[in-house]
Amino acid sequence: MNNESSILQIFHETEGDIPLSQSQVNLILEKISTKEKAVFTLVEVVFVDENEIVRINKEHLGRNYVTDIISFRYDDEPDQSAIDNSAIEGTLYCCAPRIREQAGEFGQPVEVEFQRILIHGLLHLIGYEDSTDAEKSAMTSLENTYLKLTNANN
Repeated sequence: MNNESSILQIFHETEGDIPLSQSQVNLILEKISTKEKAVFTLVEVVFVDENEIVRINKEHLGRNYVTDIISFRYDDEPDQSAIDNSAIEGTLYCCAPRIREQAGEFGQPVEVEFQRILIHGLLHLIGYEDSTDAEKSAMTSLENTYLKLTNANN
């Protein structure tokens, strides 16, 4: 990945600290980009509260509930037969309170759950889906792989 061509913006629109540093997010982006042969040209990561994630979920996906992340890819053409990952642009809306809650539910450190959700969203931008049990299992396996890769450097 050519980091000079990537723009990563993080927006914090919720209360409480976000336990991810810019360098951690950049490392995750770099690892996924390299392994998946994908180029992220613009990624916005927006941390929001429950009300905002429900509003986004309802407005754009017709779902009326809290979720941990919603991914939007902007450079995709709906009629593409194959996904082109040479210039990915997208926004990841992450519900910080839900991610903290999930960390407790799964017995994970909050930092690790924030990393996992970021990885999950980036995988969605690349084109991975999690609609079926098999897809969910494959994504979880990839998330674990990238968690190990990014935390091995710490």
